[in-house]
This record gives sequence, C-alpha cells and structure tokens, in this order.
Amino acid sequence: MSNQYPPPDPQNGPQYVPPPPPQYGQPAPPPAPYGYQPVYGYVPAPPTNTMAVVSLVSSLATLVVGIGWIPGIICGHMAVRQIQRTGEAGEGMARAGLIIGYVFGIITVLVILAYILFFVFILGMAGLASTTSSGQGV
Repeated sequence: MSNQYPPPDPQNGPQYVPPPPPQYGQPAPPPAPYGYQPVYGYVPAPPTNTMAVVSLVSSLATLVVGIGWIPGIICGHMAVRQIQRTGEAGEGMARAGLIIGYVFGIITVLVILAYILFFVFILGMAGLASTTSSGQGV
C-alpha cells in the first residue's frame, strides 16, 4: 500500500494536498450556502393510528346515530395506549375522540335523567290530581 500524501518538505513546511474524489456511488452534492443545513433525504412521518381515527369518527357520529360515543370512548382509550407503546401519530385525534365521546356521553345521561324526572313529575301530578278530584284526598 502506497502513501497518498507526499512527505513534508523540510524547507517550506507541509504542502496542502486536496482530498481524493469519492470512489464509489454518485459524486458528492455541492456545499450548502452559508446558514443552511444540507438535506439528505425525506424522513417519512409515522403512520396514523387507525383506532384514533375510529374514535374521532364514531364520537362525531353520535350526532347522527346517537350512541356512537360509547365506541368512541373505548377506541380512544385503546388508541392512546397503542400510540404510547408504538410511537404512531394520531394522539390528538384519539384525545379529541375521547373528549367528544365523554361530552356526548354526559349529555346523553343528563337527557335521560331529565326525561325520567319529567315523567315522574307528570305522573305524580296526574296521580295527585286524580286523588283530589275524586274526593278521597285530604
């Protein structure tokens, strides 16, 4: 194996020798302008978690179907756990599906309670009215 660099000249000091050109592949790209970082390639984004999409869509489908908030909450919790484990994208969608699902779930429970209280009140008033009109009341 031979030395690529000549020995230093004792009178003039070491001489500059440019580096050899690349031997394999394509030639090196030109240097980037001052202040810019070179771009070597595209880094693909991580895939979006499917359960996160299902969570958001089913939670929003509550407006049409009425009971979509239940699978929205279940899929949202599963998606958050999968995203933490695998590093996939879609955590915002999963959390949005959870929040929307819980909000619609609370609204559904409150509406059901309001219906129950309304009918209990109406039936109670009807029962009170029937006992006082028949003369058997107080």
